[in-house]
Amino acid sequence: MPEQPEPSDGSADGLVGGPVAAPARRRTRLLLTLAVVVLLADLATKLVVVSTITPGENIRLLGGLLYLTHLRNVGAAFSFAEGFTVLFTVIAVVVAVIIVRTARRLYSTGWAISLGLVLGGAVGNLIDRVFRDPGFLRGGVVDFLSVFGPDGRVWPVFNVADSAIVCGGILGALMALRGIDFDGSRSGSERVSPAPSRGSPRARER
Repeated sequence: MPEQPEPSDGSADGLVGGPVAAPARRRTRLLLTLAVVVLLADLATKLVVVSTITPGENIRLLGGLLYLTHLRNVGAAFSFAEGFTVLFTVIAVVVAVIIVRTARRLYSTGWAISLGLVLGGAVGNLIDRVFRDPGFLRGGVVDFLSVFGPDGRVWPVFNVADSAIVCGGILGALMALRGIDFDGSRSGSERVSPAPSRGSPRARER
């Protein structure tokens, strides 16, 4: 009688000597959750600054290592390229759309954290550009953190959103340098071919 096939437990043999690991989980929820946390933290801190600190005021903290102030930035992060507010608003929208579309094929935890930080920060500053004075798409972003000196004398004044964008960008660059793709695989890595089944020609040759 022909040999009956062994019952399957639902796992395919992908590595010699053992079953394939369970499929990786999509990290879309992690990305969106982190983006929401960053966005809420950014909005909350800006509301507190606008309501409690008058423009130009400096509050000294940590022995002068940190100052709280109230500035309006019409450029990019850290007051870079002021005067291009509309351009940076459009860029922020494009970045947000690309990240959301990428989330559907995201299985890497590192990339989920990176893109979540960037998305939350981009949307946080985008809200300022849309709704704050002097007008639609030209609003000034609220910056309030100045390190090592008041009024950005040592380092440009920034906010929570700027910090998230920079940290997410650095993490993304590290992931790219390590060759890790959005799906968690490594670029150029060799894939192990499945082991031959008992009834295959390769198995009978052995």
